[in-house]
Amino acid sequence: MSEEVGEEATYLDEVVEETPLLFASSETVLTIEDPNLHPIGKATAIFLLFTCLLGFLNGLDYASPTDGLVRPDEFVYRLALTAPDDTATFTGSVVDESGAPLVNATVYLSWLDDGSGMWVSEENFTDENGRFGFEELDPGLIRVDVIVYRDDHRDVFSNRVLLSPPALIEPIGFTDIDFQFPSAETFAQQPCEGNMDECEIRTVDRTPSQMDHPLMDPSAATGYVLVGFAFMGLALIAAGFSVWALKAGSVVLLRTASVVAFFTMGHYYSACVFGLLAFVLTFAVPRRQIPLT
Repeated sequence: MSEEVGEEATYLDEVVEETPLLFASSETVLTIEDPNLHPIGKATAIFLLFTCLLGFLNGLDYASPTDGLVRPDEFVYRLALTAPDDTATFTGSVVDESGAPLVNATVYLSWLDDGSGMWVSEENFTDENGRFGFEELDPGLIRVDVIVYRDDHRDVFSNRVLLSPPALIEPIGFTDIDFQFPSAETFAQQPCEGNMDECEIRTVDRTPSQMDHPLMDPSAATGYVLVGFAFMGLALIAAGFSVWALKAGSVVLLRTASVVAFFTMGHYYSACVFGLLAFVLTFAVPRRQIPLT
């Protein structure tokens, strides 16, 4: 039996030719994606942080109604310019210096009609609670004269008022303002026309001091402040995505940050422009490959 196995081994050695074993080397290198952002991506992230700062400052401006580049009345006035006619409602009350309602006081409205170029007016009277109301007015600036007859005098209290346009999907814009009528002593201190000692019509005119910032509905100013906080919140979210993108090396996060930063608007739409530019730059960020070690 052992002799047969030996013969078979000799036969295989004769059939199969012996070849030497060779080892070959290759220049192929295994690579993986670089977890760090490309320098272009890092520059875009820093640029986005600057854009977020612009958006945050814009929100801070909105949240400060009495300061900043843009005021609530300017914002509402721009909206009123494009609002449909007869879509404003004006209500309010008239009280004296002690807070008591003034009954049967005349509320006289006047404004310049853009179509005809003529002054248009309406008037109404306060009820037993000192309330008054007007409907189907044009949004925008009007002059309000509150007239009270007392002590053989006709006292006129004048103000500039900005009627709010409809908000978002609302068909009507509402403006509610309470007027505190000055005391008789205040009117007595006002000079009469023609330097006369006594006059029947006495006027306290606040319109010169309200040329830049007229009276407006307090709720409109509150909504303006809320918009400011929304801008600041979006700016912080976009900044968070930018920092996260720097640490994670993610272009997707960087692109998300640019989209969020776009909606912070910025002064003169600066954040919109820079956010859109950053979004385009994210498509130019190359993904580097590093050797697998």
